[in-house]
Amino acid sequence: MMHGGPWWGMMQERPAGAPKIDRQTLRRVLGYARPYAGMVGMMTLVIVVTSVIELAPPLFARDLIDHALPDRDVGRLSLLAIGMIAVPLISALLGTLQRWLSAKAGEGIIYDLRCQMFDHLQRMSLRFFTRSKTGELMSRFTNDVVGAQSAVTGTLVSVFTNLVTLASTLVVMLSIEWRLTLAALIVLPGLYLPARRAAHILRDISRQGMELNSRMNGQLNETLNVSGALLVKVFGRQAHEREQFKHNAAGVRDIGVKRAIVGRWFFVVIGLVSSIGSAVLFWAGGYLVITGALSVGTIVAFISYLARLYQPLVGLSNIQVELAQSLVSFERVFEYLDLPVEIQDAPNAIHLERVQGAVAFEHVSFSYLAGEEPAGAATETETHETHHPAAGDVRFGSPPVMATRRDNGAEASVAIRPSRRWALHDVSFTVEPGQLVALVGPSGAGKTTISYLLPRLYEPQQGRILLDGHDLRDLTQTTLAQHIGLVTQETYLFHDTVRANLLYARADASESDLIEACRAANIHHVIAALPQGYDTIVGERGYRLSGGEKQRIALARIILKNPSVLVLDEATSSLDSESEALIQQALDKLFVGRTSIVIAHRLSTILAADVILVIENGIVVEQGNHHALVSAGGLYARLYETQFRGLEKGRRPAGADQGQSGSHG
Repeated sequence: MMHGGPWWGMMQERPAGAPKIDRQTLRRVLGYARPYAGMVGMMTLVIVVTSVIELAPPLFARDLIDHALPDRDVGRLSLLAIGMIAVPLISALLGTLQRWLSAKAGEGIIYDLRCQMFDHLQRMSLRFFTRSKTGELMSRFTNDVVGAQSAVTGTLVSVFTNLVTLASTLVVMLSIEWRLTLAALIVLPGLYLPARRAAHILRDISRQGMELNSRMNGQLNETLNVSGALLVKVFGRQAHEREQFKHNAAGVRDIGVKRAIVGRWFFVVIGLVSSIGSAVLFWAGGYLVITGALSVGTIVAFISYLARLYQPLVGLSNIQVELAQSLVSFERVFEYLDLPVEIQDAPNAIHLERVQGAVAFEHVSFSYLAGEEPAGAATETETHETHHPAAGDVRFGSPPVMATRRDNGAEASVAIRPSRRWALHDVSFTVEPGQLVALVGPSGAGKTTISYLLPRLYEPQQGRILLDGHDLRDLTQTTLAQHIGLVTQETYLFHDTVRANLLYARADASESDLIEACRAANIHHVIAALPQGYDTIVGERGYRLSGGEKQRIALARIILKNPSVLVLDEATSSLDSESEALIQQALDKLFVGRTSIVIAHRLSTILAADVILVIENGIVVEQGNHHALVSAGGLYARLYETQFRGLEKGRRPAGADQGQSGSHG
């Protein structure tokens, strides 16, 4: 499971020739602005009006020097003074309106983008989450989305503002003196070429910086939660984690310094080029004044307009740099939005209001590595000898080892291969409504995989799974979530109240419903004794509760859900005898009236099971009831003698439960 498929490889490593920012990317970004077209149009109008108004002060200065002062016109002087106050005041008011409009539209776009990404990730299969670092996912929602926000509310608005300012300023300057205007534009190539080079460098720096930030955030997320902190302390790895964090933080620091230096050198070059342009205009303008071709007021106005000309020119020449950095954030968000959803509802998927609970696996084969490695690639468990699979040999890898499958006394030879490429291979069994089925077998046999396939957390590569005669792929995922209840070995509780964690199963449950479910799970008296009762915060992942208490809350939650089919990992290795007895009582009530498929660790569950499925190396090698399987003398009989028989005598053999709890067992 450490190797990724095509989409996972794309997320793990980005090739050196990463896609460049092109019109398609920009159009996609602008597509998010369509719902806010009215605000964008109003903002455009405000920017144009503001740019036109701000052209007035240099003209006021020219009129002051060429007319008001020489003519000693006090009235004209007063009007010019009022104009100098009115222009910045109106400009400030319009700027505030423009900022509100841009923020409203920009924040709305980012809200839509963030919600779309969250919705998309919610629909991803469990496979995606087992291979993604939570910290990196968080980074996409925070750092990258904020970067995308700056592109919308800052960069794109800045581009349009600079274009309008440049166009309006050029019109006025050309109308006053076209020769000086051309002289001022002579330095334009000197602004564009450095910007093009800096854009390429800063774009790569920005992507590196985001990836380094993701790595640092990933470590923070993994080590600063309760489970991570406990693991670090138990193994005394604080020094290692500190050094690792220093390394990650140093990468973020160094890339920040590199970004600052490259940006600084860019603006040094731009500033030098702008100074050359100003010097050319000063000399040419001064010469025209000396020769009498221009008035002093005109050259003063020109010098004022020069700042309005070069500022948007510099901004537009830098637009490649800004877009390159800002749109990288969009690219990283789009990487997730473009990931295919592995498990989706069929176009005509059926929703079942009621489910009887009949379950059938028909020749089901499943691999966690499906599509990720070429057929025949060697694994750690395989030899280096060349093996050529025969036609129809889906369990590619090492040659098969023959074993005997027993089904209520009938024997058949099956092929078991050492390769763990297939977690399940050609698994078939049926469960009648209301039956209790126990899954037993060594660690890593495939028991947990069965529990994941039934609620369709994963999709089998071969065969099909039926619920009440319907292929799971023909049912809506809502149907499966409503009628199939899964209780995993690791109980997860949100950092919230006991009540909120219980209501997660059924939001409309009443107080009496909660209490009834908790009484059935033998946990009500514990909750009632908490400081705030059902409103007590359980802490991160429920760490304020014991293991047995968390499991009983999980059982209460599933009782509240009241599913037709129950899938349960019955792990009890970490529980004391009292907690285990309480949970056993709760389970006895829970099994009544519903189909139950249990990864069984208790002998009482195994003895009570209508059918026992014995799984080894992803194959159902035996099935039947307890007495038939013991009499057969196969794998179940050996497991019974080594693990379960001791439990029958009231003692727990060392490793009994541990041997049953593989991550995909």
